[in-house]
Amino acid sequence: MDLVRTATAAGVTTLTLDSPANRNALSTPLMTQLLDRLGETLVDPDVRAVVISHTGPVFCSGADLKETAAAREAGRVPAEMLADVLAALWEFPKPVVARVAGPARAGGLGLIAAADLAVCTREATFAFTEVRLGVIPAVISATVLPRLTPRAAAELYLTGEVFDGVRAAEVGLVTAAVSAEGLDGAVAGYCGALVRGGPLALAGTKQLLRRTAKESIREDLAELSARSAGYFKSPEGVEGVTAFREKRPASWVPAGSPAR
Repeated sequence: MDLVRTATAAGVTTLTLDSPANRNALSTPLMTQLLDRLGETLVDPDVRAVVISHTGPVFCSGADLKETAAAREAGRVPAEMLADVLAALWEFPKPVVARVAGPARAGGLGLIAAADLAVCTREATFAFTEVRLGVIPAVISATVLPRLTPRAAAELYLTGEVFDGVRAAEVGLVTAAVSAEGLDGAVAGYCGALVRGGPLALAGTKQLLRRTAKESIREDLAELSARSAGYFKSPEGVEGVTAFREKRPASWVPAGSPAR
């Protein structure tokens, strides 16, 4: 059964979670397919950005509780694959955008936080409900806590209260909260901007956003200067500067993109 559908246009691949019967829960089959699809897009040079979307009214309800209960009876907790999924998204060298048109809970929040950009509707709801189930939001914290302000993290983690898309944008969980009618346009706008960036430059910028600074400012600046020089001297950098001077799209901008 196809639980993650794939569609590609103008350099952007949309991976759609398609398991609405269980609210797109993170079952082992769904996560396996998501990892497989990410692997396919990783090696496809025509794919410049990835959108994580969903069918049905719910973006993702988190872990498949039936599967979790069965695993618990067997003395296991199926958290390892969720860790693999979050790591794959976080480390993915191409930009990832989450398109959230409905509620997200637990592991679904981990997916959203792992994306580079996330756009939700103002009406979408979110909650870290783990404490109300007697557990903790441990695995998803790897991607969620770097996004949230410390005070918001403490409030939302400890209370388990539901919050809407507007609050999600205020605390950093998502990039923007828009009207339901404007969701697809906002996602398309971000994707149109992303595919104008050089593929290697985008990957390098993602690394830059996640790097740990050196203890010495001079040592840090020396490393960053070397990185900068390498990109300016690279074939991609030369093409980008040349295209800018010639007032034309760079060679990497996909056919069908607004920039073309």
